[in-house]
Amino acid sequence: MTILVEQHPGYWQVTLNRPDRLNALTAAMGGALLATLNEAEADPDCRAILLTGAGRGFCAGQDLTEVMPTEAGPPGLKPLLDGYNAVIRKLRGLEMPVVAAVNGVAAGAGANLALACDIVLAAKSASFLQAFARIGLIPDVGGTWLLPRLVGAARARALAMLAEPLTAERAAEWSLIWQAVDDDKLTEAARALTARLAQGPTKGLALAKRALDAAETNTLDQQLDLERDLQDEAARTADYAEGVRAFLEKRPAKFSGR
Repeated sequence: MTILVEQHPGYWQVTLNRPDRLNALTAAMGGALLATLNEAEADPDCRAILLTGAGRGFCAGQDLTEVMPTEAGPPGLKPLLDGYNAVIRKLRGLEMPVVAAVNGVAAGAGANLALACDIVLAAKSASFLQAFARIGLIPDVGGTWLLPRLVGAARARALAMLAEPLTAERAAEWSLIWQAVDDDKLTEAARALTARLAQGPTKGLALAKRALDAAETNTLDQQLDLERDLQDEAARTADYAEGVRAFLEKRPAKFSGR
């Protein structure tokens, strides 16, 4: 199986599982990942997702053996990328937090798969590589959208054009990711963070995701109106009522995600 699932209290751990190929992506693997995300979304007990890779790497990007040019002509990449793009849209649209635990190299499409998650932790030995220029391609799977928004135009252009690896610690310094942690602490830290999010007001967190994504293209007036509307929606949740009661009673809140 190219995708493994471990169900923990409140969240699913989803593991890319082609360790002999550094979890390089194939069309079938992308389809399996999308199906898994759909299943997690449909599970009422799943309130967060942790995405990681098996073995020594997170994901080495596209498995190039699947897209080799031949004498008949170049490979048609549109159907392949339509499949991967559906995964990115799903990650961004899930009404629950998604944490990425990058345990080794995250290259090409694999890097951008990680960056599409809500919060990214990486082992200090991990690296991020926009490898596309090495083979004459452009960043895909959301890379050209994500990079300038995370690190700014100048750094995004250099990462895309130079195709040089970025260490996890430098990635954290540049705000490409949330945090770099010691290698032997990555799994523990990622699971603790995901469990914490799963116990939070996940309906409100989903609304925050929606607002933050919309802010990339909205005017200030549009964003103020959206904040007003989403805040009104959040204020109607059981979690808001519980949060206020817990604050007034000086106790930890027990959120239900509703």
